[in-house]
Amino acid sequence: MSTKPVVVYGASGYTGRLVCEFLRQYNVPFTAAGRSTTTLTESMNAHVPGIETADYEVVETEHTVDALTELFRGSSVVLNTVGPFMKLGDPVVEAALAVGAHYSDTTGEQDWIIHLDETFHERFAAAGLLLAPGIAQMYTTGEIAAQIALETPGLDTLDIAVFWGGSPTIASTRTILVNAAGGAAYHLEQNEYVPFDPTQGLVPLIVPGQHELAQSLPWGGTSHPVWFKRDPRVATCKAQGGVFNAALMNNVPVIVADALEATKDMTPDERDDALDAVAAQVMNSMPPRENPRTNKSLDSVHASGPLGRAHVVIHGNNNYQQTGLLQAYAAYSLLQQAPKRVGLASGCQAFGHRELEGVLRGFGFIAAPIVTVAQ
Repeated sequence: MSTKPVVVYGASGYTGRLVCEFLRQYNVPFTAAGRSTTTLTESMNAHVPGIETADYEVVETEHTVDALTELFRGSSVVLNTVGPFMKLGDPVVEAALAVGAHYSDTTGEQDWIIHLDETFHERFAAAGLLLAPGIAQMYTTGEIAAQIALETPGLDTLDIAVFWGGSPTIASTRTILVNAAGGAAYHLEQNEYVPFDPTQGLVPLIVPGQHELAQSLPWGGTSHPVWFKRDPRVATCKAQGGVFNAALMNNVPVIVADALEATKDMTPDERDDALDAVAAQVMNSMPPRENPRTNKSLDSVHASGPLGRAHVVIHGNNNYQQTGLLQAYAAYSLLQQAPKRVGLASGCQAFGHRELEGVLRGFGFIAAPIVTVAQ
């Protein structure tokens, strides 16, 4: 059983150890949990700066509801970084609910968030608990921009673009392939989920601040259409994203298409194993620690309505560190006060978009949003 108020499940992974780094900076005691005590200890010692000053413990656990329930007992917040979440997430959520703990994760999987909405939202809400998947740079920072745009009344349509510099982690690469094999990605059109055209391929987008066009994909549909389906201000929401590296982006559809063709006649278990093998070929080592001079982020939101327009741009850096910070702040906040919303909620809905903007700016990860309003 954990003796700390926060559990970081998957703490030895690239994102997990960043979450631990920022929990240390917030002076939040935590349990670093995962499959191997040895791997967890080595990861904490080698990759979490200042870990010797943190109040933490290392706990090895099996990935079952019973084992995770026993681990989480005594903790108030579970931060989950173990994906693909559609494949591995249910036991973690069930265990968090069983012990009365708030739940957050770093998902990039739209189908997982919709699954949580349909399966767990009412149960978490009835228990007064927060269920907050997708608190991560690729979704939360873009939602901050969208929420700022919606401060202008009369806007009902969101066109969201999210870009970042760097390489995906091992887990992110697996998620890309699993998402592509798992089914449709949706955008929101007049309050209804509408699937993206699976044959559309790369879509060029204008990126504020540069002359060169960037290539984008629906990226699983992103979490934004799910969050804004619950927002009466918004009727239509579409999000596209990608990395600034054009060569890498051009390779993604080819890798995905080849993987899907090779696995189309396999059973689900065979397909999962095969996709894991393809992901390992694409990315089989941890990316280096981010450098703010090269690992830049950009979130751009055009919001429109019948008679109004707003454009919000947020320039930032170190995407994965933004994710680690946002996760740590979520736990830090939940240990002190109730969230603004219980049940399924985004980071902005649970903690406030201006509050999260202030957190990211306070740590030097984003510049002041550039807001242009025309009415």
